Amino acid sequence: MQHTVGEIMRTQLWTVDTEASLIEAQALMEEHGVRRLPVLDEDGELVGILSWGDVREATSVEAAQMPSPYAPDAADDWLTVWEAMSRDLVVVAPETSLADAVELMLTHKIGGLPVVRSLRGAGRRQLVGIVTDTDIFRLVLRLWRAEEQV
Repeated sequence: MQHTVGEIMRTQLWTVDTEASLIEAQALMEEHGVRRLPVLDEDGELVGILSWGDVREATSVEAAQMPSPYAPDAADDWLTVWEAMSRDLVVVAPETSLADAVELMLTHKIGGLPVVRSLRGAGRRQLVGIVTDTDIFRLVLRLWRAEEQV
């Protein structure tokens, strides 16, 4: 039986907009226990993804280049999601086979894929879900447990 992304994708999503601060995004990730946040523009279209790795990299680079934020002359210049997010997205559609999705994740060394529907116009994407390595592991475990019952 061939499974599709649409069968296991999560549709309850936490997203962030491009102008949010990294501090806000990090708090949202911690609050909901997620490792990545899809980034939407002002029209609600998917424009990027912010992962824990992106946050760590951005804050470590920022910390290395800036004086202490506690210094008396430090500016209140905090990084935004736009500055740290990944823009070269690998996305799938709900009808993409799970085998193809796993192959994309392995090829690109990523742990999750935004699931989109195309809108009219080149490059326009509406976010409808996300599929992660954890979702795939849950399916595999469920199938293995079902086999054990036979």
